[in-house]
Formats: sequence, C-alpha cells, structure tokens
Amino acid sequence: MAFPADYRYTKEHEWIKVDGNQATIGITDYAQNSLGDIVFVELPKVGEELTAGKTFGSVESVKAVSELYAPASGKVVAINESLATAPEKINSDAHGSWMLRIQLKDAGEVNKLLSSDDYDKYVKEEGGH
Repeated sequence: MAFPADYRYTKEHEWIKVDGNQATIGITDYAQNSLGDIVFVELPKVGEELTAGKTFGSVESVKAVSELYAPASGKVVAINESLATAPEKINSDAHGSWMLRIQLKDAGEVNKLLSSDDYDKYVKEEGGH
C-alpha cells in the first residue's frame, strides 16, 4: 500500500492533509482494507469542534463498527455529503474520499503525527501488508 507523502497519519488509521490553516481528514487505505465493505459513515455537523485524539464519528462495515479519531483540533467547516449515500467510495479511494474539513486550532498538532514512512512501518509492525 502506498501512503501519500504530503499527508500525516494517526495510529488509529486516520489521515490529515493540511492546506494553509485548514485540513482535510479521512481514513487510510489500510483502514478501509481492514474494515472491508463500508456501508455507513457517521460524521459530525459543520460548526462542531473536534479535539485531537477524541472521537468524532464512526465507520460501519460489513465486519465491524470503528470509531473515528480526530488527528487535530479544530472546527468542522465542511463534510463530504456524498458519503451519506455512497460510503463505499472510501473502499475504492480511501485517500481521495475525504470525510471532513476543519479550520485548524493549532497547526503544530499535525507535526506530532506520523509521516507516510513512519505510518508504513507502523502498519507493517501491526500485521499489515
């Protein structure tokens, strides 16, 4: 699996891509592969505040329900509405199928997350591919 180098990653398998003072968040290809066919995504509403490391929603697959954890703190400014009717998009393009965008509270939090190389090593140690 390839993990884009311009993203940062959590050990809970979320990714974040920073663009100025905003960031886009989703789950990794490793996560969607582990979950199997995704059938439902629960996301926060625009305007809600996220706290780094705390849950902000969930992903339901045919195998399990998995909590989503915020990789950084901030205010939700957009959600990917298309996932409500087509959550399986995550299975076909995990890094392209973003879940939400936030206004970052502290961009420094992102620097504490895993680089693509570190995340790749982490999933291999965890029993990944």
